[in-house]
Amino acid sequence: MEFLESDIKFLKGVGEARGKVLASELGISTFRDLLYYFPFRHIDRSRFYAIAELQGTDLPALQIKGQFVNLRIEGEGARQRLVGAFTDGRKFIELVWFSKIKTFQTAFKLGVDYVVFGKPSFYRNVYSIVHPEVEIFDPAKPPTGFRGVYSLTETMRKRGYSTRLMQTLAGNLFANKGFATIPETLPREIVERYHLMPLQEALVQMHFPQDARQLQKATERMKFEELFYVEAHILRYSMERNAKLPGYVFTTIGEKFNGFFYNVLPFQLTGAQKRVLKEIRSDMRTGHQMNRLLQGDVGSGKTMVAFMSLLMAVDNNCQGALMAPTEILATQHYETISKWAEPIGVKVALLTGSTRAAARREIHAGLQSGEINIIIGTHALIEETVVFHRLGLAVIDEQHRFGVAQRARMWHKNKVAPHVLVMTATPIPRTLAMTVYGDLEVSVIDELPPGRKPVTTLLRYDSNRHEVDRLIYSQLSQGRQVYIVYPLIEENEKLDLKSLEEGYRRTCETFPSFRVCFVHGKMKPDEKDHQMDLFVRGEARIMVATTVIEVGVNVPNASVMVIENAERFGLSQLHQLRGRVGRGADQSYCILMGKIKAGADTKKRLTIMTETTDGFLISEADMKIRGPGDMEGTQQSGLAFNLRVADLARDGQILTRAREGAMAVLKGDPIRLDAAGKAIMEREMTLRFSRSDDWSKIS
Repeated sequence: MEFLESDIKFLKGVGEARGKVLASELGISTFRDLLYYFPFRHIDRSRFYAIAELQGTDLPALQIKGQFVNLRIEGEGARQRLVGAFTDGRKFIELVWFSKIKTFQTAFKLGVDYVVFGKPSFYRNVYSIVHPEVEIFDPAKPPTGFRGVYSLTETMRKRGYSTRLMQTLAGNLFANKGFATIPETLPREIVERYHLMPLQEALVQMHFPQDARQLQKATERMKFEELFYVEAHILRYSMERNAKLPGYVFTTIGEKFNGFFYNVLPFQLTGAQKRVLKEIRSDMRTGHQMNRLLQGDVGSGKTMVAFMSLLMAVDNNCQGALMAPTEILATQHYETISKWAEPIGVKVALLTGSTRAAARREIHAGLQSGEINIIIGTHALIEETVVFHRLGLAVIDEQHRFGVAQRARMWHKNKVAPHVLVMTATPIPRTLAMTVYGDLEVSVIDELPPGRKPVTTLLRYDSNRHEVDRLIYSQLSQGRQVYIVYPLIEENEKLDLKSLEEGYRRTCETFPSFRVCFVHGKMKPDEKDHQMDLFVRGEARIMVATTVIEVGVNVPNASVMVIENAERFGLSQLHQLRGRVGRGADQSYCILMGKIKAGADTKKRLTIMTETTDGFLISEADMKIRGPGDMEGTQQSGLAFNLRVADLARDGQILTRAREGAMAVLKGDPIRLDAAGKAIMEREMTLRFSRSDDWSKIS
């Protein structure tokens, strides 16, 4: 281990000055850092491109063989640059340097065969490569094999650092006799069971691959290792928590649950709802705290599942709590659940920030005495003054809207940990759920109640504005309501608000016979709630808003969702917004207003929305486009590790194998580690996760 922790300045070819640059620019301070600073791509060195092959503007780094026909210095002072006209015998490309101009001008000779490597760009109708790597072509030793391309900062490139230098330093690292002392980082049993390349060989192949097959095997080894330890970290704490934390044992399905199911339930449960309720009941009978994530699209019936789970708590002499992120959503839950609860004699109360002092005191007393069976509320539920008689189940709706520490305060309300059910209408890709929520059991409601019609989604442009207006007018004339949503992004706040206000004026002018309300997150809470209430009650027929309505407005009469500048939203957010309509039995529409000049990738992304209403397919596509760190809610929900080589959007199969291996090792079945294997795991787990906060005990 001493070799790996050696200061990078002591590596041959580095020294004090280069050591400081590597540390400040790339975070490479030790031998270990360089060893794991892998090339971001590899190119086949045996392949030479003809300049005539270059097409388009987004070209990869590549190599060309040819000669300089002239070298000239252009510009003056700070703008001075060296420009070399380089030809492969048929066409020309410009090679440009902004530093070390005199050195390069002297070094390169006309009429000599060189190999040039770099990323071409297209500027002023000419292809050029800035700061390329250039070496003399030796016909006796033509380039072969694969060559890694390292990510370098612009500052480094200007100082003469190159991929070739990084390769030289990596080569010096492997040539150091200390490299042979690097210990294996996976237990022998895991390496053998999953047929993984040994660590030392994998590290060499990552930097200097022998061929494409060896590179693939090395990459799979490094990805597996990374994901194996992430999963082991999550699963170990989950197992420790389950072993240590007792939970209430709910043995009874009693009077309240059965009374509701047989006499009050307003519709047939879907097969998915029944399956999820069985999973929840099974969890709450074990004597351990339940921690379950419930995923389901808007309108799939999560609230019904939550209510019937709360009735299980009531039937077992416990209380239930449902916490929502906004007053409007909490109030809507209260109104819905109160109607279901009243016929079976279950007392439900609502506690929010605007609950008056006298009512608040009464609710506090009812919770402490046990008179209140189910409490619904906002952040007000986690205040220290709220004391439960016997809290058995806490349901947290749209959980990504709450910080981890806020959820923890709900969790600490009892001596015995309440069972926890967290719900989200934002479908989470399977690979992301296995990591971000890997310590939770996951339930999915993957079917809509009968009678629901899929929302028709259309992609339209400004040239179709009159067609869109006609559809809106047609729906309004039938008594329906309409959302028109504008983006509001902090960097463009003034511009976006202006656009929102102009959209409001245009809407009022276009539909003068219908009342329009106006909502955005910068309004005072009372005014925002008033405007939303106008729409909920049906007094306002059109709501012009920002994404503040993404969660928390349930208006079954709304049948049209128009999303302006749709290209500025992520797919998962568009799907959430679309979920605001289609909540009744009528055909509903979501219209994505895009820019006609948008790029092909943007149009392709928006087209996905018109082709499917499956939230899980959409969330997978969104993660591939935006990456896991930008997915809605993951920043708060526990993606507290950086992946160097694995990609959650593309490495689902490797993740599944890694999780299986981690579970098998932790359970000791079917993989039982020897003492050496256990020591390796403990060392790696400490090295990788000793500095991270342990939030795994909090759902």
